[in-house]
Amino acid sequence: MALIIQRALLEQLRQHGEQAYPQEACGILLGVIAEDGIRVQSIMRCDNACSDLKHNRYQIGPADLFRAQREARTQCQDIVGFYHSHPDQPARWSLTDLAEAYWTGYAYVITSVEKGKAAATNAFLLSGEEQYKHFEDESMIVAEDFEDKTAGLGRERC
Repeated sequence: MALIIQRALLEQLRQHGEQAYPQEACGILLGVIAEDGIRVQSIMRCDNACSDLKHNRYQIGPADLFRAQREARTQCQDIVGFYHSHPDQPARWSLTDLAEAYWTGYAYVITSVEKGKAAATNAFLLSGEEQYKHFEDESMIVAEDFEDKTAGLGRERC
């Protein structure tokens, strides 16, 4: 399954990483699961709630998760993934990222920020049961804009 994101949203999450440097930035991806992949329709910046080691750890607090669920519901969207930055490290998941990832079937986007400048951005899909969970590389399609192919998908009230 591909992660489909508008260029403007991708640039927003990359800029968030630059602004948070040398600490890790983090946020939530909102959108829908469509026939052609996970479509990111908005992002929600979060404060890094990690009490220490913010240069190589992140944590999204429960208040931000509730805020994201509320916002998603009002936009007929769902939480579809998460993003964070890796200051002066590759845009690859770490063992800590894997250990602290719990949302299987969701996208995890990581941006490498090298000396304050966003470099590579990669997407991963968390798969498997807790004991056997693992990240799979996920293709990322960057679009200038995309047609709404979500009609009839997800919530019936929308």
